[in-house]
Amino acid sequence: METLTPARSLDRRGTIITTFAVYDASRELESMETGEVLEIITDDFAPFRPDIAAWCESAGHRLVETVADGDGLHFFVDKQPPVVKDTKLAMVISSDGLEELLSPLGFALGAALEGIDVHLYFLGPAVRVLAGGFKPKLKGWGRPFSRFAAAGMTKAGHIPAQDKLRQLSSLGAHLYACGGSLPHFRVKPDEFIFDDISVVEYLTFMSVMEDSDIHMYV
Repeated sequence: METLTPARSLDRRGTIITTFAVYDASRELESMETGEVLEIITDDFAPFRPDIAAWCESAGHRLVETVADGDGLHFFVDKQPPVVKDTKLAMVISSDGLEELLSPLGFALGAALEGIDVHLYFLGPAVRVLAGGFKPKLKGWGRPFSRFAAAGMTKAGHIPAQDKLRQLSSLGAHLYACGGSLPHFRVKPDEFIFDDISVVEYLTFMSVMEDSDIHMYV
């Protein structure tokens, strides 16, 4: 295996969420020159191997080698020019629950990291996610334990929902809010965490979905 001296090293041990590590890696690579190598260090957690390999292939970078030692996994990524994609994801999110937001935002972030054009439509109780100060809670009997659950998720790498939205926004994702849901769930557009969230209804987002390659409803 070819071994290159890394220009930079990123230590993301202590988390098992691959998108958490990859997002930080993508930010590092943005400020590096083509041909420079970034070393990503993670815990020896099996899913990191296929996930980082898939991200490199999809984003256009070259995974030179992966080394496992007593400290964890070391991924050596050779930065290459970004791959221009014509793939579009349209996702409808309807729940504002702590656990229910994990998968949709995780998939959306994964898509954005691979260069896919991401469009997220929030309706029903999910419009609360777009308001400043929102903190998701567990559903049902577990609701009183939401703070402890959120702390555990953050430690593992599942950062808060609004932080994931900020990551998505930095990657160019487009956010939409259902206009009819806003008054019902007491959310006002001037409370939005971003200024560029589009307030629309079903027909507008249907046109987005019609032009999309991947559809998800959660």
